[in-house]
Amino acid sequence: MLAHRVLRIIWPAFLAACMLELLVFAFVDPMELQWANDALGGSRQAVYAAAFFAFWVVSAGACFLATLLHPKPDEVNGAGEGRLTA
Repeated sequence: MLAHRVLRIIWPAFLAACMLELLVFAFVDPMELQWANDALGGSRQAVYAAAFFAFWVVSAGACFLATLLHPKPDEVNGAGEGRLTA
């Protein structure tokens, strides 16, 4: 059950990271990023990989918060709260 919950967070985050990678590097050349070249040794692949994992972590955090804030079905239906019956 825990694996299912983790996959609900990681899989959409992976897809979001893929889309962000496509969108960002369609307009940005990694060799023009001075900070990335200095920190990662000037390799385009290193910049692509580091950016992908950064996008994945941020997207996973957003997915985790979304699942954390998502109410359970019994909370929505008011079970256990002493509902009034008509």
